[in-house]
Amino acid sequence: MRRIAYLISGFVALGLGLVGAVLPLLPTVPFLILAAFCFARSSPALERRLLDHPRIGPHIVIWREKGAISRRGKHAALLAFGFSIALGLLLVPLPWSLVPVGAAILGGSWIWTRPEA
Repeated sequence: MRRIAYLISGFVALGLGLVGAVLPLLPTVPFLILAAFCFARSSPALERRLLDHPRIGPHIVIWREKGAISRRGKHAALLAFGFSIALGLLLVPLPWSLVPVGAAILGGSWIWTRPEA
């Protein structure tokens, strides 16, 4: 039963990660790291596919080995946060338009305190 729960969670995290590649405020790599974690406990073959992926795999491996985020990844996160803030301020009324600002401050400060790979 636990294996099935991890497998379902892995697919949900993978789906959220793929959606996050398109939506600016939803993170991509953390969901993919979570998917790899879940697949490691449910389907080693699916975990291996994530780790061997040329674009996704290196980010997961660096995180697992060093708890690090690449400088390029940090810059991408900063751009995504900036885009989200701009969209929020343009399209959403106050005070809800400040939600992306708060998320950017919290998420961005955590991301920038991680070691660089």
